[in-house]
Amino acid sequence: MKREAILENERFVLALDQGTTSSRAMVVDRLGCVKSIAQREFPQIFPNPGWVEHDPMEIWSSQIGSASEALGAANLSSQDIAAVGITNQRETTLVWNRKTGEPIYNAIVWQDRRTADFCEALDRDGYTEIIASKTGLQPDAYFSGSKICWLLDNVAGARESALRGELAFGTMDSWLIWKLTNGKRHVTDPTNASRTMLFNLHTLNWDNELLQLLNIPRSMLPEIVPSSGVCAKTEGLLDGVPIAGIAGDQQAALFGQMCIKPGMVKCTFGTGCFMLLNIGDKPVRSKHKLLTTVACGIDGKVEYALEGSMLMGGAVVQWLRDELQIIRTSADVEALAESVADSGGVVLVPAFSGLGAPHWDQYARGALMGMTRGTNRAHIARAALEGIALQVMDVLTAMQADSGLALAELRVDGGASANNMLMQMQADVLGVNVVRPENLEATALGAAYLAGLAVGYWPDGATIASQWSIGSTFSPKTSLEDREKKNARWHKALDRVRDWDRE
Repeated sequence: MKREAILENERFVLALDQGTTSSRAMVVDRLGCVKSIAQREFPQIFPNPGWVEHDPMEIWSSQIGSASEALGAANLSSQDIAAVGITNQRETTLVWNRKTGEPIYNAIVWQDRRTADFCEALDRDGYTEIIASKTGLQPDAYFSGSKICWLLDNVAGARESALRGELAFGTMDSWLIWKLTNGKRHVTDPTNASRTMLFNLHTLNWDNELLQLLNIPRSMLPEIVPSSGVCAKTEGLLDGVPIAGIAGDQQAALFGQMCIKPGMVKCTFGTGCFMLLNIGDKPVRSKHKLLTTVACGIDGKVEYALEGSMLMGGAVVQWLRDELQIIRTSADVEALAESVADSGGVVLVPAFSGLGAPHWDQYARGALMGMTRGTNRAHIARAALEGIALQVMDVLTAMQADSGLALAELRVDGGASANNMLMQMQADVLGVNVVRPENLEATALGAAYLAGLAVGYWPDGATIASQWSIGSTFSPKTSLEDREKKNARWHKALDRVRDWDRE
């Protein structure tokens, strides 16, 4: 009761978490506790095999709707909000008309593979080194740059409009801020910019040579502002509230997990799985096909991270639910997988959208292997969870090789991290402790923390770090021999799916 009395007249921070399958809003108090949360899903659009799109207006309506719900649930108005923080699915690409505010096409989602041939041509023509040295990225359909090219080349009149300065490009943070400010601000932050294949990690600005290579007018690009800092004032529902925090979802989760020192690593189990290792204030080039990315930009300083992106994480469970229909809800997968002692030799490689780090094979495709007449849906469910964990193992192995560190623990968050069986599998295949915090909302919390720091709601990072606490720790239970056997079978299966869809 005393704590409630202290906080009764306080203001709060609102985090907008614009994800791949839903938009959420979360109200956070000064102790980092969630006062209210609301979530709205929106449709996934699959026009062709390997293509994934979102309706930009559905994204906007779901996000502003969830914000209204979260405020209503907490009985708050905009006057009670000290700042807004935004976190978002990162590489999803949108182009809209500056005058009308109308998108010229659906948003092309980060999972979309329509530009795989274009990116392969960049590699074949010898541009991989210049792209990697400047951006820390590989030429891949995953990133925004090639998606912008596709829109300019395939939407009638788009390139001509872009050359006249009429079009704006943005990832979902830029789109939301444009809408929240009624078109007055067109901005992004370094974490999102570093995922476009157009941002130079060393100059911390858009790179003219890369823009010329991809034939993208600079006038389309947003202004780059700090991840933590007031960049705009909202209008409409949140009238007058400062937008003070912006970060791509994975960097927001790194901050929300308080991995603020070099050597600390987290993995978010969302639609995909994303592991980030804080490497400090200098970009380090990976020798094992990991990405170098901006971790955060605060007070004129930028920190960097090594990242391993696994394109299919929780989406594998959604596939079991929606396409195979062997479970009714995503939560059902744990009990089904636990009903068998092992996968019965079945291996599921979830390369539905190709393989991400550290393999980077755009043409790999998903496969279910090792089935016998006795294979049942429980074996498939267990193999699906193991496939998620084994992808993460490959990335952590690469991170250890790049950093020279034997990492002591992996901090986890995201919806699928609530699955105890998956987390135990993860500890078993990694051979290190998997640590799950009490509050799994690391992504939204990170956005809230970045915004709150900017307006003095929290005085410093140390205050925020003191709020982080362990919920559960999963320690390895299997032997080294068992781990190595499972690893060998996994890599045998990986070899089978490589290059599968290449013409």
